[in-house]
Amino acid sequence: MSPSGDTGPIRRLSVLSTGSVRIRPEHGHRTWRPLPVWLLTSRRWTPPLPINVFVIEHDRGLVLFDTGQDRRSVTDADYYPGGLAGVVYHRLAEFAIGKDETLPARLRSYGYQPDEVSHVVVSHLHQDHMGSVLDVPNAELLVSRTEWELVRRVGAEANGYLRRHIEAAAERWRPFDFQPAGADVAPFGQAMDLFGDGSLVLLPTPGHTPGSISLLVRRPGADPILLVGDLTFDAPHFGPDHLPGIGSLRDLRASTGLVEALRARLPGLAICAAHDPAAAGSFRAAVDAAG
Repeated sequence: MSPSGDTGPIRRLSVLSTGSVRIRPEHGHRTWRPLPVWLLTSRRWTPPLPINVFVIEHDRGLVLFDTGQDRRSVTDADYYPGGLAGVVYHRLAEFAIGKDETLPARLRSYGYQPDEVSHVVVSHLHQDHMGSVLDVPNAELLVSRTEWELVRRVGAEANGYLRRHIEAAAERWRPFDFQPAGADVAPFGQAMDLFGDGSLVLLPTPGHTPGSISLLVRRPGADPILLVGDLTFDAPHFGPDHLPGIGSLRDLRASTGLVEALRARLPGLAICAAHDPAAAGSFRAAVDAAG
């Protein structure tokens, strides 16, 4: 709470996880080995990692940052495409999602109903970030226009875009364009203020995918929180020496540099990633510190 007693428009912040995922070690931490080499030859998996979904109860609606993985991906044999693309998906990740770990079940455990969700900010359109959009039937689905345009490119499925599942909610997707940003989010030159009150600000952080975005959460008298999707898998060691193994190296470095500069301006900034085991603790610590 701020000294004036103003709690701002954000009433409650929560983090939940829709199951867990194991990935190749080179996926979470870039090495010298090229992606095709480690993807096809690696025999190792990481320990199970969370699939974090962040819940923001705002005066203007119930907002999610990502929706996590769809349980149908582990129960339905035809969820993934066939052929080489299907091989890639199965080599890339192994999911474990129990009946009580679906997005609807997890929302209800926090006292929310899935049809109460009004907005979903999707960091990028890979399956473990947009997989459960059908479970929040009344939500407006926000994604950067750059990311949205990747869905219809040739070879989209092989690059992680499951078009059939994305387009199942076609009428609710709202691709947006960034606008010139104010000095309050420098060094970012572009941003999109979700509700126009400065509390939830979308920032472009390309790298893992060309249209990846992050969400800056700000409350009066509290340290800010930056939700970064897959910009990192290891926020405690966030920096240019711990970049993910999938995406544009140049863009990952540039976005990481911008976030580091933002953190230098905002020393209390909590960086929370989708699959970082430390993210839930960092997120809750930032929330509790504001209480």
